[in-house]
Amino acid sequence: MFVKPMRDRNYVTMLDPFHFKYGKVITAGMSLISLGIDLAWIATTFVSLGGTMSVVLDLSFAVSIWISAAVAVTYTLLGGLYSVAYTDVIQLVLILLGMSICVPFVMVSPHTLDISQTLMNNTLNPPWIGQPEMKKIWIMIDDLLFLALAGLAYQAFHQRTLSASSTASAKLTCFAAAFLILVFAIPPVLLGAAVASADWNQTTYGSPSPYERGESSLVLPIALQHLTPTFVSIIGIGCVAAAVMSSADSALLSAASIFTSNIYKTILRSQASDRESQWVVRVSVLVMGVAGTSLAMLNNSIIVFWFFGAEMAYIIFFPELLCVVFFKISNGYGAVMGLWVGLVLRLLSGDPTLGLEPVLHFPGCTLEDGVYVQYAPVKTISMLSTIAAILLFSYLASVLFNKGVLPEKWDVFKVKAQHSPVPLSPVGGAIEEKENEELNMNNLE
Repeated sequence: MFVKPMRDRNYVTMLDPFHFKYGKVITAGMSLISLGIDLAWIATTFVSLGGTMSVVLDLSFAVSIWISAAVAVTYTLLGGLYSVAYTDVIQLVLILLGMSICVPFVMVSPHTLDISQTLMNNTLNPPWIGQPEMKKIWIMIDDLLFLALAGLAYQAFHQRTLSASSTASAKLTCFAAAFLILVFAIPPVLLGAAVASADWNQTTYGSPSPYERGESSLVLPIALQHLTPTFVSIIGIGCVAAAVMSSADSALLSAASIFTSNIYKTILRSQASDRESQWVVRVSVLVMGVAGTSLAMLNNSIIVFWFFGAEMAYIIFFPELLCVVFFKISNGYGAVMGLWVGLVLRLLSGDPTLGLEPVLHFPGCTLEDGVYVQYAPVKTISMLSTIAAILLFSYLASVLFNKGVLPEKWDVFKVKAQHSPVPLSPVGGAIEEKENEELNMNNLE
């Protein structure tokens, strides 16, 4: 959806359309939000690896995180975008092969029942497929849209499509990823089914099950440690490490490119040389690595980081990017109001995992075990409200200023002078500028 229009306008990062249409102030704000999303992503990946290594290898949580962070930052600094591209391919292959080795050992463990027998039957545990209920249909739709669209608001995605050799290859990459993600989902599903079918009382882990102990987030390392031989658990750790590194280097370079291109060169120092920009990228990677690692040390739960990063991307950044690229009427006033409407609405909707009580009770909201549960698609409602607010307030601001109802001196976002995003000039300095930006990302050394 975004590939062709953004490539046709010669954008370097996903923040470029904000700069050309809304100006420096809005771009700075959106850049900070994007950096926050990437920072939460970095912390999430390091927490997941630290938890796994601490369980299986009996290393401390802190040591596991700092080791993984040091490796990710080092090879991102040395290789830049090329290191991310090539190592991602290797890491994805290792993940699939490694999990394909680990899952059969878990499934054939003497402590694991046949998952076909536990699919719909109550044995040691409730059926692992769950019990679909009509009242949860909107939650399922909400989660589907959330997982499908939130990724479009990450710079790491646009980093690959905008740096591809052609629009056709960029589109092909997207279609291939859509297919491969289904393939990569098979091993985790089988692993989860096997773990739910295990008799934990016969293992060294003992009863109750990880789910009943509140350790469901650590089910992968627990299964590797107690249901597989030692050498298999080591292979599993390698898979997790590969997945973490694949995500961490993308997030590090994504944050560095946003800061360098849309904050440092656009706002702080527009005359920065190519060499200076390369050093800014290096320093940004290092700073974001240290900041993300420090943030991961605060709490060994990924829930808060996931909420901030993924939901901010879906509820705030995706609508903002959609409107700035595809709707000519959008302007800075709508962008600001849309941000606040979406954020406030989502917080007022509550979230039981964060202990947020809902203030707004959508249809279907019920009290279960003392906790209010929203069965409405609150994330998608917040996202659509953001889009509606952006377009509505943009239209109102445009009318008020263009009709002379409000004086032009109050027009801080220059609505009267605003045009739709124009492509960077396809000649001379613009092409050179784009090439220089890409070289900065590709050649950090």
